[in-house]
Amino acid sequence: MCIPQSSIMFLPPIETRMQLRPTSCPAPWRGNSQVSGKTVNAPLKKKTLQTQRFLIETMAGPVAPEEQKFCLQEVLDTFKLCLSENKDVYLEHYIAGWRGLVKFLNSLGSVFGFISMDAVNKLKILVAYLEGENGSQYVTIQSMLKYELDNGLVDLTKKASNPESGCRTLLRLHRALRWLELFLERLRTSSEDSKTSVMCAEAYNESLAQHHPWVIRKAAGMAFCVLPGRLAFLEVMNVGPPEKVVAMLGEAIPLISEVYQITEELYAQHNLLELP
Repeated sequence: MCIPQSSIMFLPPIETRMQLRPTSCPAPWRGNSQVSGKTVNAPLKKKTLQTQRFLIETMAGPVAPEEQKFCLQEVLDTFKLCLSENKDVYLEHYIAGWRGLVKFLNSLGSVFGFISMDAVNKLKILVAYLEGENGSQYVTIQSMLKYELDNGLVDLTKKASNPESGCRTLLRLHRALRWLELFLERLRTSSEDSKTSVMCAEAYNESLAQHHPWVIRKAAGMAFCVLPGRLAFLEVMNVGPPEKVVAMLGEAIPLISEVYQITEELYAQHNLLELP
């Protein structure tokens, strides 16, 4: 990931970045179907996927529209849909969950711009694969890995001339997901006077920092130093008072963690965790 200088040197005032306006949660993408009286998580339809691509592209703009306000409920609902009964990870729902997380990053302004912009670019690549002629091979993360590995599409040397594979693209999101999971868990369990800069830095050092060169780690540390307080973070969740936010984080984080662990084990089985 590259950190634009603007993300570090030209930070807007905290009151501008936080966008603390009450809002109702947008309806999450759903792809449920009824089978023998049981609700089964199903892949999203083509029209929904095209809508998702439009919304992801909208996020890349410098100003987020009104509907881009973050809501923790959306993340909770979409990650509930991520896993099949066999614990396969639906790629479309994974992307939908990340869409909510990107809105969380965007609501905090340019402090997290270097992660947000990179995530949006990665999401565009994955949506393009889902919409492509081989989109049926990308229904789940498991099927994506099998298809790309079986067909020699995973570049193990990262030559500049080769296109970004789905496996490599998702791995970058996977690493960032771990950072967000750790940070949100610290927000949930911390006291009112806990420093978010410390929590964020600790989560970063346990996850993304391991994959970043020194210059990026240094710049990230500088950005974290200007984070607002814990209460401001809880308010931007847009679900109510702090105790309600903490309770909902208690529901959402285990779902994110399970998706992360399944993906981590899958990549480990194929020796892809250090894919360049």
